[in-house]
Amino acid sequence: MSESIKKYTYFASDFHLGAPNYESSLAREKKIVAWLTEVEKSALAIYLVGDIFDFWFEYKYAIPKGFIRLQAKIIELTERGIPVHFFLGNHDMWMFDYFKKELGVEIHSDEIEIEINGKSFYIAHGDGLGPGDRGYKFIKKVFRNKFCQWAFARLHPNFGIALASYFSKTSRASTGGDDSKLHELDQEWLYQFTKKSENLKHRDFYIFGHRHLPLKFKIENTVYFNLGEWLNYCTFGRFDGINFELMQWKENEIVSFKSISE
Repeated sequence: MSESIKKYTYFASDFHLGAPNYESSLAREKKIVAWLTEVEKSALAIYLVGDIFDFWFEYKYAIPKGFIRLQAKIIELTERGIPVHFFLGNHDMWMFDYFKKELGVEIHSDEIEIEINGKSFYIAHGDGLGPGDRGYKFIKKVFRNKFCQWAFARLHPNFGIALASYFSKTSRASTGGDDSKLHELDQEWLYQFTKKSENLKHRDFYIFGHRHLPLKFKIENTVYFNLGEWLNYCTFGRFDGINFELMQWKENEIVSFKSISE
């Protein structure tokens, strides 16, 4: 089968559009749109696995300014019949129904389990999973609380969006820091989560974002992949119906990427 007609399912996460400033975010957005334009030629479906935006909140009559290029591209994809799935991350968990109504995407607030060509997948952004990550577990409970969402919506968008964007930009998820280091496996919470989950139920692949490192770990009969991010690596996952690979968008081309854990 020639490469031009081969079909894939694509996975990407952690674009963090909006961080760290307008100029670099805009350049990143254009890069992401170019990547989507390329993969749409061979895409069966596209999964965007959280933290697509560094901050997102939908007021009843207002949304954050910007990111129109990405939204326009997603409309093109869905109107062509390519399913696009959005996962809520810890930075954009206040996404409600705007993208579903206007862009035609499927929104996932939590993890999902799916089967593609006979292979089983567990897909989640990854925040709050595993034995650690206590800060994110607390934030997730607060931010998903209906009263907290209602209270924030009472703030004027000019103030609320500016305030939340400031705190998003200063968090470790958008600025790197500890997330840029590969830890010992007993401190890699998503590795530990995968190992424990696999003892309870087998899946062929575990796919996460959040970690900001493009990772691959073979754990007995399953494989854990982390998709990396687009502030530095521009990595994503590609599944051909049998094999899952980490790939990279580099100089307007798709190239293979070796996990930093290998």
